[in-house]
Amino acid sequence: MSPQLSFIIPLYNEAQVFHLLVERLDQLYAQLPCSAEFVLIDDGSRDATPVLMEDLALKDARFKAVFLSRNFGHQIAVSAGMAHVAGTEAVMILDGDLQDPPELALPFYEHIRQGYEVVYAVRKKRKENVIKRGAYWAFYRLLNAISSIDIPLDSGDFCMISRRVNDHIVAMPERSRFIRGMRTWVGFKQIGVEYEREARRAGEPKYNFKMLFRLAYDGVFNFSEVPLRVITKLGVAAVLISLIYLSTVIVLKILGYPIPQGFITLVFAISLFSGVQLVSLGIIGEYLSRIYAQVKERPLFIVRQVIAGQQQQELTQSSNNQR
Repeated sequence: MSPQLSFIIPLYNEAQVFHLLVERLDQLYAQLPCSAEFVLIDDGSRDATPVLMEDLALKDARFKAVFLSRNFGHQIAVSAGMAHVAGTEAVMILDGDLQDPPELALPFYEHIRQGYEVVYAVRKKRKENVIKRGAYWAFYRLLNAISSIDIPLDSGDFCMISRRVNDHIVAMPERSRFIRGMRTWVGFKQIGVEYEREARRAGEPKYNFKMLFRLAYDGVFNFSEVPLRVITKLGVAAVLISLIYLSTVIVLKILGYPIPQGFITLVFAISLFSGVQLVSLGIIGEYLSRIYAQVKERPLFIVRQVIAGQQQQELTQSSNNQR
């Protein structure tokens, strides 16, 4: 019999926190008002995480272990989990580092039963350094300001969605995934629930600033056309500046004042227009790179192995976002 609720938990080098995670999930399972499964996704871990996952899945039928062929990144790992869930009613996305409390599944599921199809967590407080908190704060507000849809502020991937919403997201064909934006785009009845994000229980954060910037780029360029429009405005601004400069030179010449000339003037003009061109090419390049990745039609991820129902399945499986 299929479970009613599925948990998607992507893992990457989380051996230090794994036993704490399983302990919290065991405690949660005893409180759930419905049947549930836990889908663990190994995103190419290099520590003992795959071994721990395999051992657990072979011993406990509540756990399904999905092993990707390499490290594809957090958003792809979540997408792989969404393609492997069996829950008939709802799906919860949860990070394995325990910063997002699994126990919120209880109030989340109550909202699902009340008719909501997306229940997303809103971080009212983060226990991270000031620089990272400031970067998150600025990013969410920038994205909300320029996005073509109203993406909730301070809301990450931690959420519970109906099975219908899960299947719609799985069916979306884009290669560069931004789950929280896709979740908003799908629509249906949605509600936010505030919570205080905890500090990591063990191990090191997997999202460094480079990865955070990449995620931010996916959010901005996947859900906004504003950068393309900025190029036009930059071009207009550059033309206006050049016309103002030309007019100033003509007026000064007519009035008999000395005219700016020489090396400094030349450097200014070259730097201004070169900068505008390079920024414009960079913005266009971001969109073209996503088109390039899309038209290649490579699978979103490749599954090396699945262990489910206490049975080990050896396979090489790819996904093109189709169930």
